[in-house]
Amino acid sequence: MLYNKVFFEDREIENERLELTDKGSLYFLGSNLTLRNCTLVLKVPTRNLSIDGVRFIGCTFEVKQELKNHQDWIRASLKGCRFKGRLTGCDFGYWPEYGSEPGYQFGSIEDCDFSEARLDGCRIMGSDPATLRFPKWPCFTILDPIGRCRELNSVQWPGRVGPIVIETLRKQPPTTVALTEDAVTIAKRFDTTPEALRAIIEKFDCIIY
Repeated sequence: MLYNKVFFEDREIENERLELTDKGSLYFLGSNLTLRNCTLVLKVPTRNLSIDGVRFIGCTFEVKQELKNHQDWIRASLKGCRFKGRLTGCDFGYWPEYGSEPGYQFGSIEDCDFSEARLDGCRIMGSDPATLRFPKWPCFTILDPIGRCRELNSVQWPGRVGPIVIETLRKQPPTTVALTEDAVTIAKRFDTTPEALRAIIEKFDCIIY
């Protein structure tokens, strides 16, 4: 398939609505690009969207198609942005160890709002989670998952959640400051129910739900 390539770079765009929805296009949001108070409608697969060295300020992301394993967010600076829709396996923030390219030195996130998003297996890296609003139940967010790993392992988790999800927290990258999961997805995958998960989650002040 021959894709149409669409480039946004080397400029500042303000108060515009950008519809990135054509599955026959590859969208490149590149270096020296600043988007301020814009709405971005995303309805393409991960492979169709490239973000590298972009500053997003006060933007809203309307994710109309689940965005899976999109790591380019850690090559973006996000300040005061709002996310809506479903994101799975995505990382945000400062994680320069992820890659040797200069773009990974650029990543940051602060004052952003995920309360209208559905996050599953998404991480915040090298940033202050206190400035962020996380999605509510059935999503839940573990703060300082590496540091609290021992405490979280001190109880019996339902199904296979303990051995597969909780015991592996210590293996997260050192810069991981928060991990958000979807209780419905976790329950289906690891032989339990959201209700059983919540009964354990409620015991910990390091989990937001």
